[in-house]
Amino acid sequence: MSNFWVNLYKFPRFLISVLIGFFLTTFQPVFKLLKNKKRKILFIILIAIIIRICYTIIKIMTGIK
Repeated sequence: MSNFWVNLYKFPRFLISVLIGFFLTTFQPVFKLLKNKKRKILFIILIAIIIRICYTIIKIMTGIK
């Protein structure tokens, strides 16, 4: 039973390392794209449009005016 608690105490550290690894491998190609100034501006505009669309959709769904 003590082995169970040892594994349970190790889980948060494992979870954090998995999440960090996921984000590093996911965003590595994005960071390579951002080295070019033209692509950087295009990427920022694209992210702004996506955020605006999500904001508008959530605003309409919840009925906030």
